[in-house]
Amino acid sequence: MCNTCGCNLTHGNAHLVKPGGKLSRSEGGHEAVEVLRGLLHENDHAAVHNRQHFDSHGVLAINLMSAPGAGKTFLLESTIDALGKELSIAVIEGDLETENDAERIRARGVDAIQITTGTACHLDAHMLHDALHHLNLDGVDVVFIENVGNLVCPASFDLGQQRNVILLSTPEGDDKPAKYPVMFRAADLVLLSKCDLLAVLDDFKPENARRHVRNLANPARVFELSAKSGSGMVQWFDWLGDEITAARQAAAGSLTGPGHTAAAIPSAGTPLQST
Repeated sequence: MCNTCGCNLTHGNAHLVKPGGKLSRSEGGHEAVEVLRGLLHENDHAAVHNRQHFDSHGVLAINLMSAPGAGKTFLLESTIDALGKELSIAVIEGDLETENDAERIRARGVDAIQITTGTACHLDAHMLHDALHHLNLDGVDVVFIENVGNLVCPASFDLGQQRNVILLSTPEGDDKPAKYPVMFRAADLVLLSKCDLLAVLDDFKPENARRHVRNLANPARVFELSAKSGSGMVQWFDWLGDEITAARQAAAGSLTGPGHTAAAIPSAGTPLQST
């Protein structure tokens, strides 16, 4: 969708197409497709830089995505309540308007940086780069990036995260992985949220959701949980602990692979400085 609806252009990358910007003129002087391709390329370039920044601090960065209302912020609040004394957590919030979600996180004593996207239906790597200049990662274990509620565009933009976690809430229907394959194909973990409602929403079948994820050739684990009742949250906490440990080991150079080789990732611009 982003290749046609124009939402590739955000306040984070607008400088690239303004007069004098790197993409202000395409090779032929006017080709829109060429400019859009350039914007995506520049996004990926910035994402590599962000990932290097996370890796160099041994911080796990999770891109948390879902449709609006699936329970991303409540999951974060419940996670902070349960693990806040054991882990150092930071949050970057993405919304079109308001700081409502960031204020909810700050009320629990956790640093939260708000990114207000305006008309953009997703976060991009440039926006995240700007936010990271206001976030001190020293001593932080995990950064949750709560993306704009949307099951389409956020999956197309690498932010520099190590892991993608997708929430699918029971009121949405169990066929969403089949209907939004790009999003669910990108998932490293799928959380079936609001499972306390399964007793009344008996048309949602967790096994169907799992089957649709597997039909995308995605072996990601699928957990059923309810942040409200606490059911299934231990699985989420255990997964999170394992991934944080892996991020720390990667920073020490003991792991290799995508998202886990800080030394092999080249810098992509002006180094970020923790402030």
